[in-house]
Amino acid sequence: MKRILCASLLAAATLRLAAADNAPAADPSNGPALSLDDCLRAATGKQPALAAAQAGVAAATEAVGEAQAPYYPQVDLDAGYHRWQRRAFLPSGFALPGGALPDIIGPLDDWNGGLSSHVTLYDFGERRAGLDAARARRAGAEADASATQADVRLNVQSAFYAVAAAQDLQTVATKSLARAETHARLAQVRYDGGAGLKADVLRTQSEVADARLQLIDADSRVRVATGRLNTAMGRPAASPLVISATPSAPPPPTAAELAAAADRALTRRPEIQSGEKRSEAARAAVNAARAARAPKIRADASFGWNDTTWVPDTREWQAGFSVDLPVFDAGSRARRLARSKADAAREDAVLENRRLQIREEVWSAGVELQRSWAAIAANEASVRTSEESLRVVQERYQSGAALVSDLLDTQTTLVRAESSLATARWNYLAARAAYERAIGGS
Repeated sequence: MKRILCASLLAAATLRLAAADNAPAADPSNGPALSLDDCLRAATGKQPALAAAQAGVAAATEAVGEAQAPYYPQVDLDAGYHRWQRRAFLPSGFALPGGALPDIIGPLDDWNGGLSSHVTLYDFGERRAGLDAARARRAGAEADASATQADVRLNVQSAFYAVAAAQDLQTVATKSLARAETHARLAQVRYDGGAGLKADVLRTQSEVADARLQLIDADSRVRVATGRLNTAMGRPAASPLVISATPSAPPPPTAAELAAAADRALTRRPEIQSGEKRSEAARAAVNAARAARAPKIRADASFGWNDTTWVPDTREWQAGFSVDLPVFDAGSRARRLARSKADAAREDAVLENRRLQIREEVWSAGVELQRSWAAIAANEASVRTSEESLRVVQERYQSGAALVSDLLDTQTTLVRAESSLATARWNYLAARAAYERAIGGS
């Protein structure tokens, strides 16, 4: 009679365990669930890194206008008032009719006002080189902004998948706790029916306590991952956030696509475009430094009034040309040219190194993508095997043909397989996002 009662209770407990496995995880928040696209849109409007990149583009655009200004005349308006007195230094033997020579001239009032203008007519290409450098830097800033946008997108994707993985691990921990509690009840039923040992009861109770600790850790990981996603989106880490995620993705690229990915990345990555523009700007700076050693031809003119009364009526004007030829500057222009050449060589070397890094990034991202895809299939097979093993061991334990250690060991194996599968699914999506970033995809 005891065996029949024990078997009935074991069957009921097994049904409760199956229901716990299939029960959906509770949503801890009542807020609207955000998809990955929602998170990416939120980051576009709030991420400070994007605002900083756009400010850099705006500054580079203003620098282009600044470089264009020397092509136009510069006009200045001058006005002033001075009261002055000076000592008179007159030639010896010079005399004024009817009076002695003055020692002091003044005090007198001096009112003046007028316009002056000058423009560079020819400078052997210095202005043109400066404008070319400014335009190249602007294009480089735009490429840097694109790279920053791609980095922010990848950060949001990685953080989003980390939250999804943490939530799946939380679900696994919840199921593990439910199984551990069911196993504890099974052990208690067997002990009460005289078919089990007190040690089995204590062992299963210890497993329940350990499962509760694992669930606490899983809850904490969800909160930490949510905070990181909020930060990636440009929001405070403690902001309430619920996501809606589905671990579905296309298979990895073919071998032929992976082989051509590096070459494609070199034409699409904004970092390469930025490096090329920086090299272009550096070469333009060399041209500007070389032109600075050549003469400059300028035209200038001025017109105004100057008198000792409040409203001056004496007109003054001048117009003409000038040639500025540097003769000696203690080597300043020569050193500027040498420094510009060294800067250009450095930018070329940095660009070449960046090309090598991008090839390595694409190769590593492709390897990780293939590994994570293979890991999904392996873990799915492991989960199926572990689930079947647990079912068999539960039946054997129910009939008294298995030890409680067999049951708990099988349960541990299943939890490990479920956790590994949950991690592998989201790791694949994160690896695919990293691969798309590496090849310069959107």
